[in-house]
Amino acid sequence: MASKRISDEPAYVLHRYDWSESSLILEVFTRAHGRIALVAKGAKRPSSSFRPVLLPLQMLHVAFGGDAEIRTLKSAEWQGGHVMPTGDALLSGYYLNELLLTLLARDDPHPRLFDVYANVVRVLASEHGEVLQAALRTYELLLLREIGLLPQLDVQTMTLGGLDDDARYCLVPEGGLRLAHGDDRASLSGAQWNHLQQALDDAAPFTTTLRTCAAVTSELKPMLRTLLHYHCGVQTLRTRQMMIDIQGL
Repeated sequence: MASKRISDEPAYVLHRYDWSESSLILEVFTRAHGRIALVAKGAKRPSSSFRPVLLPLQMLHVAFGGDAEIRTLKSAEWQGGHVMPTGDALLSGYYLNELLLTLLARDDPHPRLFDVYANVVRVLASEHGEVLQAALRTYELLLLREIGLLPQLDVQTMTLGGLDDDARYCLVPEGGLRLAHGDDRASLSGAQWNHLQQALDDAAPFTTTLRTCAAVTSELKPMLRTLLHYHCGVQTLRTRQMMIDIQGL
């Protein structure tokens, strides 16, 4: 039986590994097939058509085939649209990729998350500062929700009771959303959490959540970081440590 061939599939390269003297193993995020592994035969040769296009944070259309866990890349075409992010935006892009590599199982499609990722990559290529930070928080929230690790943000997790608009609540790994204590470093008001849940439930959640996150970025960042580290099983993600090391130079 001939192996199934997939053509014209939107994809991003998340990571690449050397495989033999001339080939690469790619971790790729596709819209219809989720995270997959592909071998790009001959991709390291100077004459290979793969060399100029197998770059991170660039939309590709790929064709691949095979029945093994690692399938064979047949073609890859760059779709254009934006330049490669640089500086902090590039490191932020590697952070997006590290979260996908750590939290997504292979061959588990998440087309809505793919679209969110594409939107954030476009922001990274054109924006800096507060907009970039709001985009990262939006990505973290929508990623956690997509894979079932984000509780409802308009109720207290343990009691399912509604939120008091004026009270402060924090998001913690093992307790979900709960009333803030005096030693909690970050929290949001009940009204702010309600607004975030409404944004996530919107028909266009990326745009509405981006706007909502812009007002609470600094408070959200430590809570989401702690939650992500908990579910990734690490104290510090590699890209986060890289940012800290560069800032310390």
